[in-house]
Amino acid sequence: MATGGLQFDDVEVDARGLRLAVIVARFNADVTRRLLEGCRDELAVRGAGEDALSFMEVPGCFELPLMAKTLAASGAFDAIICLGAVIRGDTPHFEYVSSATASGIQRAALDTGVPVVFGVLTVDNEQQAYDRLGGPAGHKGREAALTAIEMARALRAARGPQT
Repeated sequence: MATGGLQFDDVEVDARGLRLAVIVARFNADVTRRLLEGCRDELAVRGAGEDALSFMEVPGCFELPLMAKTLAASGAFDAIICLGAVIRGDTPHFEYVSSATASGIQRAALDTGVPVVFGVLTVDNEQQAYDRLGGPAGHKGREAALTAIEMARALRAARGPQT
């Protein structure tokens, strides 16, 4: 484990040799499809091999945590990326779904010790979602890919050599 000062510019963002799963919610498909495209593109740029990637779909964001925990507990993956979009409506449904999704994804990571990345947009309207798909707010699918790679590498380093 490193003991020196933080070197943010030295972070290894290399996906070669990592086994990654990407779970995408179909609800709000126009948005989630674009999240997936950005995520997939970033993984490819970072050297992730197609044979080391698994892609799954679930109906909506509420279903992401269970699938994430199941995949993480399998021991087959170094990190799991959850992609989805919850767009506020006129009812309290937004709060219930976004809160349960965030808590469930965090719980999946904590329960399994596998990074489970929250690549779920929680926005007030569709424009805010599109702004996060390569617009002024960056591309959250690409950011989720980078986070998964960094966390998988960091945990490998923290756990030390495997025997």
